[in-house]
Amino acid sequence: MSHPTAVDTAAAPATMRAVVVTRPGGLDALEIKDVPVPARKPGWVRIKVKAFGVNESEVTTRKGESDAEVTYPRIPGIEGVGVIDDVDEDSGLRPGQQVSTMMGSMGRSYDGAYAQYVTVPAGQVIPFDTSLPWDVVGALPEMFQTAYGSLTRGLDLKSGQTLLIRGGTSTVGLSAATMAKEIGATVIATTRNADRSDELRAIGVDHPVVDDGQIATKVRDLAPEGVDAALELVGCTVLPDTFGCVRVHGAVCFTGALAGGWSVPDFTPFMIPSGVRLTSYAGEAADLPADVFARQLQAIAEGRLKVPVAKVYCGLEQVRDAQADVESGTTPGKHVVVLED
Repeated sequence: MSHPTAVDTAAAPATMRAVVVTRPGGLDALEIKDVPVPARKPGWVRIKVKAFGVNESEVTTRKGESDAEVTYPRIPGIEGVGVIDDVDEDSGLRPGQQVSTMMGSMGRSYDGAYAQYVTVPAGQVIPFDTSLPWDVVGALPEMFQTAYGSLTRGLDLKSGQTLLIRGGTSTVGLSAATMAKEIGATVIATTRNADRSDELRAIGVDHPVVDDGQIATKVRDLAPEGVDAALELVGCTVLPDTFGCVRVHGAVCFTGALAGGWSVPDFTPFMIPSGVRLTSYAGEAADLPADVFARQLQAIAEGRLKVPVAKVYCGLEQVRDAQADVESGTTPGKHVVVLED
């Protein structure tokens, strides 16, 4: 795979190749088209895309199952890494600089990273400097931002605490486990497939738990008073059971719904056990500070942090394959598309 370069400032062409969803549908709705290179607005940054992760969110966009924010035609892609092509002189950023970007309605209300170029607000850009290959760096932005934001802003996790990750073999779950171990927490993580327990142990999870929908008793066997913090990635369908895993004055952070279930029918606050705190996380790029991202890149380079990459795809032509693999859910880890120069 190609490696990041320090400078890449060739003038952008008039047109670019991009994956465009013109209508909701199956994999055939992902069409490769020649489209104009996006013009950069003041306060925005144009990035030459080198790699991007493929996420459930983009599968949802392709199927037409997103909220009304998403309109068509749309270039999907909620994250990407590359080099700055064009930027305001007073932005503090410079052409050729390595950057990542994610979230903030990218690939939803405006075009995303499934393309050779993307434009995003400057505040949505995280600069970095690394010699790690693009396929590794491309796996990081969304899952690191979501995992780190959930653990810090959502749960305020501290060294010595015990964390439950419900949905442990998801990309965010795997990332959160490695970050929580770096923080110094004891990690309990769930999987629906007992055969994947070794995968969780391999990234540092202390106690894999097989999730059959009712795990509170199993978790209490490991942490009799309950865990200090729980990261909910499976959804509202199991949220009441997750509450039962948490100690008094512990917290649950709702971040994802891998099994669907974004709402609780007939919700009442009295469903939350006395003394247990419930919060949520749906943050933005600013929740992953540049210095934190830099430390994580260094930890990866030194082998102290593992990146859960499932598969790497070369070129926009393989985006359909990547989405098919994400949708099947058979391979845990991040699916990354790398673009050739």
